[in-house]
Amino acid sequence: MRSSPRDHDPLRLLQTAVGLVLGLGTVLALVLWATGLEPRALRLAGLLWALYGFVTAVIDGVLDPAIEFAARMLQNVGIGGSGGGYSAIETLVARGHYQAAADAYLEQAREGGGDTTALIRRAFLLAGPLGAAPVGVAELANWRARRRLTTEEDVQVGLALAELYERHLGEPGRAMTELRRLLELYPGARSARRIRRALAVLREARFGAGEAAT
Repeated sequence: MRSSPRDHDPLRLLQTAVGLVLGLGTVLALVLWATGLEPRALRLAGLLWALYGFVTAVIDGVLDPAIEFAARMLQNVGIGGSGGGYSAIETLVARGHYQAAADAYLEQAREGGGDTTALIRRAFLLAGPLGAAPVGVAELANWRARRRLTTEEDVQVGLALAELYERHLGEPGRAMTELRRLLELYPGARSARRIRRALAVLREARFGAGEAAT
């Protein structure tokens, strides 16, 4: 049986471990209360479940967002350091010279060993103001097929394709396929948490809350 990507999430493993420990403690407390050995054990059971709720809230509400924010910051730093040279092109975008900016991104993408981020930016320009989303999708798909991308580059392309399919082409099914592919290949990637959430949102939108929880 293939393991779920959630099995690789340290925070989920921590939450499961805490749940098991507190669950066993709750069972023991209920046994002590039911047998009359310790009448106050029922309070302990309630306290243990309250503690589990607190731990879950900390993981989901504090640690999870903090780790995701840190991962995005590191990813942005990496993009800024490796790509560079986008300021002149972004000036073209700000002035409304979208086609010139798209052409400049394409030229930069082809320089040296290849700039994946530049091609992704071009794809969103094509999909947005230039109204040519299918062209952007085709270029990214061909780029991925013809090059040996790093894990980070492959994840960037996959996430970009998923967003283009969903928001610009109205094909959530293909977007979900892209996200599932990323989770299958890179369950331990820094972006895995973000990918899972995006997939859950798409599932709920398409099938309802029941399917999203599976």
